[in-house]
Amino acid sequence: MASTTLQVGFAFALLTLCACAEAPNDSRPRVALVMKSLANEFFKTMEEGARQHHAARPDEYELLVNGIKDEQDLAGQIALVEQMMARGVDALVIAPADSKALAAVCQRAVRQGIAVINIDNRLDREVLESRGLEIPFVGPSNFEGARLAGQYLAGRLEPGDPVAILEGIPSAFNAIERSRGFRAAAEAAGLRIVSSQSAHWETDRAQQLASAILSEHPRLKAFLCANDSMALGAVAAIRAAGREGEVLVAGFDNITAVQRLVREGRVLCTVDQHADQLAVYGIEYALEVLRSGSAPGDRQTPVDLITADTLP
Repeated sequence: MASTTLQVGFAFALLTLCACAEAPNDSRPRVALVMKSLANEFFKTMEEGARQHHAARPDEYELLVNGIKDEQDLAGQIALVEQMMARGVDALVIAPADSKALAAVCQRAVRQGIAVINIDNRLDREVLESRGLEIPFVGPSNFEGARLAGQYLAGRLEPGDPVAILEGIPSAFNAIERSRGFRAAAEAAGLRIVSSQSAHWETDRAQQLASAILSEHPRLKAFLCANDSMALGAVAAIRAAGREGEVLVAGFDNITAVQRLVREGRVLCTVDQHADQLAVYGIEYALEVLRSGSAPGDRQTPVDLITADTLP
């Protein structure tokens, strides 16, 4: 009953917003983009892509862009969503820092009549279901991206070789899916996962953790890193241990700093989920929903393996 009520309310709100958008002399729809850490190059690229999209279509919508100081600032991201609600935005495109903790405030936004589109990190399905809430996810398969990177790395190793995984924040869906993808590839190739620990997406933490893993497992052959920021930390730890050329590194996100390392051979590969387009996909879907009042549904976006051979 709760699910039906929310869905009906959501659809009614969308139809109302649609009618308002078509009324003469009415303002453009206001779309809020709320991201994770703007200290991470991935989200800076996402922001730039969104602003370029808006600059090419200034008459179609108004864009408000926000982000938190780091990916663990859950209270800060919740506060940003509440600010956007108070400003009366028509649509919210959000990359949640946590797959569970942001569900409640997104539910309040839906109840206020805001079209909510989830990008980058999927909100937890069970939590959404328990709240009778449907929020569409627009983004790539993190599992498949990580599996591709793990498979490529495994092609350079032998069965039984020891490898380690540097995970993202444990409660984040994309961190869970990337770890699953790495594991699937490693297990299929017969690699031995000797350590799998969270560095919370951060370079400094990853360097400290990678250093400890290298000391504990001196025969380690590779690090599978759930984002490029942690891959940078692993590269620094490998260099400090004097093991450059001996330990492979795979990343995820295709940030500029890692592209250079891929060209140099210090990072074997990374994964491009097209940060410059990810928010754009969400914004375009939000505008589509506002125009049509259509029921929400998930939409998968591209993910590609990046190696020295594929970089321009």
